[in-house]
Parts: sequence; structure tokens; C-alpha cells
Amino acid sequence: MFQPVSDSSFVPGEHAVLAFWNQHQTFRKLRQKNRGRKRWSFLDGPITANNPMGVHHAWGRTYKDTYQRFFAMTGHDQRYQNGFDCQGLWVEVEVEKQLGLGTKSAVYEYGIDNFVNECKRRVLRFAARQTEQSQRLGYWMEWDDPDQLRLLAEHLGTDTPVSFTAPSGKSETAAAHQLVEKLGNPEWGGSYFTFSTENNETIWDFLKKCFQRGKIFQGHDVMPWSGRA
Repeated sequence: MFQPVSDSSFVPGEHAVLAFWNQHQTFRKLRQKNRGRKRWSFLDGPITANNPMGVHHAWGRTYKDTYQRFFAMTGHDQRYQNGFDCQGLWVEVEVEKQLGLGTKSAVYEYGIDNFVNECKRRVLRFAARQTEQSQRLGYWMEWDDPDQLRLLAEHLGTDTPVSFTAPSGKSETAAAHQLVEKLGNPEWGGSYFTFSTENNETIWDFLKKCFQRGKIFQGHDVMPWSGRA
């Protein structure tokens, strides 16, 4: 039933498939073929861009890719937008270790603005790394250029103009923090980042509406979270 295989090494075959897809622009042609057809909306639950991907991340991404490929084969138009979670103790604790800050008061002495920028730099650097890992897996998404994400990380916190080209082809030159605020917006495409201005303003707008409708109250509750937060 099966032809004999002389070499059972999967890695060269994987690289050959990736090279074939890249050479023939397979993903771009698939999107063109399905553009304008019935929409299937997939919202990627983001992993935190805090370290290189783990095996469990790759496992989950395999499932996500399988679902999207199935609906692509049935002719559905999709946006193929990956997400990166950027906020929370996961990032902050690693940056504290990186900077040698052992207490919350040490963070204040270092400077909140400086600390936040360092957290964002870490996110951008590991978003670039996770993008490369995901591409190596063959995960089809509208990815940002990893080198451009690293360039943003390098210049974040300065006024140095940076030229950034989004996956949509739109280019803009501005300070790194101004470009970072726009990552993942509909005009640019690419991965969405939860620290983007659009995301945060949307959350605050939602919370405001909840408050106006009496759905939010002030009080005390028990939370399984770090006391240092």
C-alpha cells in the first residue's frame, strides 16, 4: 500500500514544504482565492510573548491551524490574525529578574516609565521569536516581520524615527512608541498586541459602559494572585 521510504528524517521534508510554500506564495494565493466569500471568524486566544514558545503552545497552535485550514478548504474568507498577550505578572516578574529588581519599591526607584518600556521591549523581542517559531511550524497567519519587531524594541523609549512596513504593505515612519500603539490595527494587519492603544481604549470604553449600567461595584474579594501586585 505504501512506497518504501529511504530516509525517515522528517526535518528535511518539513523544510522542503516550507520552501515550496514560500516559493509559490501558497498562503497568499489561498487568501486571494477565498477573498470576498462567506466569512469564518477565528479569534486567536493569545499566548504571552514573554519567553520562547513551549511545547504546549505548539500543540495548541497545531489545533488552531487545523481548524483554519479546514475552513479555508471549504472556501471561507478569514483574517488570519495571531495575537500576543503583553500584560501581567508573567512579563513583569521576568523583567524584574532581568533588571535585578527584588522589591516593588525598587521598581518605583527604577522608574515606572522605564520599567513599562522594558516590559514592552521584552514582549516585542519574544513576539519576534515566537513568530519565527510559529512560521517554522508551518502555522499560516498574517505575520509581522520579526526583524521589524526587534527594531521597534531596540528604539522604544527614544525619539529616533523608525520606518515600519506592515503586512498589509502600508509603511509609516515615526517614533517607535507611536508605531507600537498601532500594531494589529485593521489597516496594518499583522498580529494584535494587547498593549496597543486601540485594545486598551476599547477595554476602558467597555468598562465605562458596564459602570454606567450598574454592572461594576467597588468592594473587596479574594483573588488567587500575587500579593506584590
